[in-house]
Amino acid sequence: MSLDSLQQAALAKALSRNLPDFRRLTSVDRLTAGASLETYRLGIETDGGPRRLAMRRTPGGADKLSAAWTPSLEAEALLFRVARENGVPEPQVHFILAPEDGLGSGFIMEWLDGETLGQRIVAGEALAGARATLARECGEILGRIHTIDVGASGLEQHLHVWPTEQLVRSTIEKYQAYDVPRPMLDYAGRWLLEHLPADDRSALVHNDFRNGNLIVAPEGIVAVLDWEHSYVGDPIRDLGWLCTNSWRYGQPDLPVGGFGSYEQMLDGYEAATGLRVSLDHVRFWEIFGSLYWAVGCMELANQHRSGQAKSVERLAIGRRVSECEIDCANLLLPPLESPVAKTPAPATRFADTYELIDSVIGFLRDEVAKGDNARLAYLARVSANSLSIVARELTGGLAARATEQAELQALLGQSGEAESLRTELSQRLRSGTMPLDHPGLAAHLRRSVESQVAIDQPRYSGRTNS
Repeated sequence: MSLDSLQQAALAKALSRNLPDFRRLTSVDRLTAGASLETYRLGIETDGGPRRLAMRRTPGGADKLSAAWTPSLEAEALLFRVARENGVPEPQVHFILAPEDGLGSGFIMEWLDGETLGQRIVAGEALAGARATLARECGEILGRIHTIDVGASGLEQHLHVWPTEQLVRSTIEKYQAYDVPRPMLDYAGRWLLEHLPADDRSALVHNDFRNGNLIVAPEGIVAVLDWEHSYVGDPIRDLGWLCTNSWRYGQPDLPVGGFGSYEQMLDGYEAATGLRVSLDHVRFWEIFGSLYWAVGCMELANQHRSGQAKSVERLAIGRRVSECEIDCANLLLPPLESPVAKTPAPATRFADTYELIDSVIGFLRDEVAKGDNARLAYLARVSANSLSIVARELTGGLAARATEQAELQALLGQSGEAESLRTELSQRLRSGTMPLDHPGLAAHLRRSVESQVAIDQPRYSGRTNS
């Protein structure tokens, strides 16, 4: 939903007060990007002609963000400014919204043209030349970010400090608080705690540096976006996050954002910092990245369930947890000797459940999604995908649960329903009473997560790589 007429009038007033050549506000378009903050493209008329700006603000125009350790929007504006001063490609921040503007917490900045959609960055013909050096460029930019002096820049007073162990434990605790046992996530959490790297460096961490948060043009990276989760800690977190499979957009063989190699990224980082990072250190944070995004998916889905932010998009993201699980499995577990069977296609009868679902999917994809309203078209595609998950669940879900139940009974040596046995396995992994190398554990975890992702997202690249 865009700004109403009263908010647009308030925005025009704020622009007039802060931009001397401002004449009038001509357009306000909310972008689909950004699940936790609102981003708008603004069209304005100035003395020198038409211009475009960008506005970042809290959801619904709230006074501040809800997470206690998340930097304020004022701090994010400072992060943009400091990064720009230190050679990171960034838009110019024009001004910060004031309380009297009545628009919530946020800021207005320069609009920069370029591509932000991850799928187009990894496959678009216009960016083929840029992709050749993009991984190295990412390494160089991250090196510049990680050498920013957080004390001298004034960032230190705005940012939370997260030692690695504390960050891992906090993420595990967030997952456990949802009380939805996912044994693969418990396994990954245990492994991370048992393989903590030495905290020998502490630096500014962007914490969301990935394909999808970069503006890319044929000449390379135009801007680094979304500093809203930044903190001070182990900087290699950023390198691992950039390599997490969720952000490769269907290009599993190009680990850095779906467009480059580890070596290219590490070469760029070394050129900027003089430091050669070990691949094992990156892989630790890559595994953490999948666990972290799994919890993020749960958090976004819970915002819908709790009524905090009703959204078909947020709820659908909850089903992406299984993608993160298969990525953890690919990094931590051996492959299965025989692959999991594909979910069978439903046998439809005249106007039965599957045919009804399929007709609604077709309506959303073939009619609503092809309309002129970009955000409505996007949400129609999300809705169609959700209904496709429902159809696959109805078709293959019972068989998958029966297999899981039988395996859990053998693994745990006790009888029970699949849900209660899954909870028991999670508890044993959390408490350490079941070792990570317990016979049959790895095969069960891999088979269960492969079965689930076959329902949730059968074409996910992590599944084809397993």
